Amino acid sequence: MNKILVVGTNTRPVACSAKKMGNKVYSVDYFCTSDLVKCSDYLRCILSQLPFETCGNYAEKYDPDLLHQYAYEVVDDVDFILCSTGAVPEKFPESKIIGNKRIGHVEDKYNLYKILKKKFNVPETFSISSYEEASRIVSDNQDKKFIVKPVKGAGGKDIRRFEETTPNSDFSGFMLQEVIEGESISASVLSTENEARTILTSRQIIGDNHLGQPDEFAYCGNIVPYKDDPKIKNTAEEVVMKLSLMGSNGVDMIDTGDELYIIEVNPRFQGTLECAEEMLGINMFDAHFKASNGAIIDVPESKGYAVKMVVFAKWRSVAGNLNFEGVYDIPEKNVIIEKDEPAATVVKKGKTLEEAIQNADKTVQKVYKRLGPFPQKILARNLTF
Repeated sequence: MNKILVVGTNTRPVACSAKKMGNKVYSVDYFCTSDLVKCSDYLRCILSQLPFETCGNYAEKYDPDLLHQYAYEVVDDVDFILCSTGAVPEKFPESKIIGNKRIGHVEDKYNLYKILKKKFNVPETFSISSYEEASRIVSDNQDKKFIVKPVKGAGGKDIRRFEETTPNSDFSGFMLQEVIEGESISASVLSTENEARTILTSRQIIGDNHLGQPDEFAYCGNIVPYKDDPKIKNTAEEVVMKLSLMGSNGVDMIDTGDELYIIEVNPRFQGTLECAEEMLGINMFDAHFKASNGAIIDVPESKGYAVKMVVFAKWRSVAGNLNFEGVYDIPEKNVIIEKDEPAATVVKKGKTLEEAIQNADKTVQKVYKRLGPFPQKILARNLTF
């Protein structure tokens, strides 16, 4: 049994995968969901989920320095460290990191663009410092549409169309990127120093109002698998090898129907982790650990379909009992979840794509029925739901 430290904003998928392999799991996390509590032998969180107290707004309460500070408290007690979104492997002892030990060249999206443009299709991207500079570029490329995008960040947050900006907008830490029209897709790749293998492709669910996602370009789920296209698999593998990535990594692309454009690369576990385990019958922690140590596991063909949907609160809510089949990232009962904040994650399967989507939709609606408006209706119902 190894002692595994998992650090990130939401460590639940990775921590639970590691726990299933018999490891002792140390979790340092932002959200502190009730199902993460069950997967952790040691748990330290930024957010305290207490009855009738608000979980607040992630953008205001999240502190990456505090996340790493909590992790440092147990670094000497563990054998290995896994970094998920929000954690920086360069901040930890290199000898303990499982997977990518350095990710700066990938996390900086403008730098990633410069690396990949020599070999792959990528959206035209510009480093900018002001509205005037961005406006000149847009004027010179009137046949194209552009977004303003953080140079660093994850999940598609804080991306906006250029026309939504004003001369007073803050462009510090942002870049200007061409919009490529097409299907948003992702590939999950296992890699060693000498080999990369795509194990899963998916269609991404982006900016879905049905799920309460308030941001047009933000991630809120996946549909697995995407079409079985060797070009997609080969391109993802070439990108991962070009960047010298190890373990489990994701490559986000736009499929225009004729061409593939590389949008981002995730040098860590991806949002499809649960779907991969459901569809392939493998343990992703085990697959990542072995790939990081030079061996790619045998991966069976996927069967059927799986759908992941991240559910966001459509109103200021108090959480009822969400502990039912197919629901993850479960908040503690009676905590207050602010409007537009993540409330839970739904993962459902089906023999057909239609069945999987229908199963997921039904469960999403069940979740919303357990998110009572706060405070009026919930007080009237005496917290009985």
